Amino acid sequence: MTQTESVATATENLREVITSARFVLFDFDGPICRLFAGHAAEDVAGALVEWLERQGLRGLLTEEERGHPDPMVVLYAVNRGHPHSDLVTELEERLTQQELKAVPWAMPTAFADPLIRTWSAVGVRLAVTTNNSPLTAARYLARRGLTECFAPNIYGRTRNLHHLKPDPHCLNRALNALGAAPSASLMIGDAPSDFLAAERAGVPFLGYARNEGKEKQLRDVGAKHVVGSLEPVLRVLRGQL
Repeated sequence: MTQTESVATATENLREVITSARFVLFDFDGPICRLFAGHAAEDVAGALVEWLERQGLRGLLTEEERGHPDPMVVLYAVNRGHPHSDLVTELEERLTQQELKAVPWAMPTAFADPLIRTWSAVGVRLAVTTNNSPLTAARYLARRGLTECFAPNIYGRTRNLHHLKPDPHCLNRALNALGAAPSASLMIGDAPSDFLAAERAGVPFLGYARNEGKEKQLRDVGAKHVVGSLEPVLRVLRGQL
């Protein structure tokens, strides 16, 4: 197969994945926006670590976890040792407050807003399925004037952290609420946990990778359809590709 034929095949496959979807489940931080674009995730993680240390709980984290830039890693680590505890509840609430503080400086993902509005306008039903707080996603969508496209179908982190992706819990909640068959749905995500959750829920997956590292992570876990921009997705919907 020539390179031209390969590109044509990839484009046709992308078109099929997009146009066959009657329900679309969006991950939030990545495909819709960069939540911590102006409120660095590593600062949030550091604040959670400092709070644990002030409680005399430094030993709950490994050295790698204490220095990790992803605040979810801190939350996972504490939950692993103390599941369903008041400590986890307090830490989750602190993370939610940090996420909410980040919303005003979150950066919209290029082409996400028109893509969401176009999909909604053509009758496709949308939901958010995220490991972030649903309050965070709802507040961001309200700021962007996108609430009508999703409400009330925003499913995110609860205090039952074992339900976070890659567990398909939030996807299954969305599918049930929408009355959606998994095969008629599509999930758009940017992390291996998104792909794995979609796979377990039986939902086709479209990966969004803003850099080569993200793409490699998605390809390595088995994602077949990955785009580096949402522009071609929007163009397919508008009949331009």
